[in-house]
Amino acid sequence: MGIFSKVFHGNTIEIAAPVSGEIVPIQRVPDPVFSEEMVGKGVAIIPEDGRFYAPADGELAAFFPTGHAFCVLTKDGAEVFVHIGIDTVKLEGRHFTTHAAQGDTVKKGQLIATVDLEAVKSEGFEIITLVIITNPDSFSSLDKKEGKVAQGDAAIILEKQEEK
Repeated sequence: MGIFSKVFHGNTIEIAAPVSGEIVPIQRVPDPVFSEEMVGKGVAIIPEDGRFYAPADGELAAFFPTGHAFCVLTKDGAEVFVHIGIDTVKLEGRHFTTHAAQGDTVKKGQLIATVDLEAVKSEGFEIITLVIITNPDSFSSLDKKEGKVAQGDAAIILEKQEEK
């Protein structure tokens, strides 16, 4: 069972796994934009099923019309970007069903999208899913879970900057 590498005290924000699966090092993602953390810091999950949920309470600040990626902006200011698969934008929405819309207020655990993962794989696309904090410099620390994760379990813990 994966654990967090440090103990947090004080103001923390928990970002949940949007899908059940295996958390693997982001460096294993076959896309340098993600593996070299150009978009932000986070985790990669090899999903066990095709149901993707909101990783935190907030606003669905961005939701690609293709259903392959969305961003939740939390009330604490975390920008949580979820990208389902690699290059799946090229599927133009095939195999993706959306259950929310950009601008919606969402609750952690609310169903956002369902994906036919087998169909995505059969078309030659990777299904590894990214959960990325696009504004990591807004937080004093970011810790990532490792190993098996169930949807809704903490995948990333952010610690807020100290108020000055």
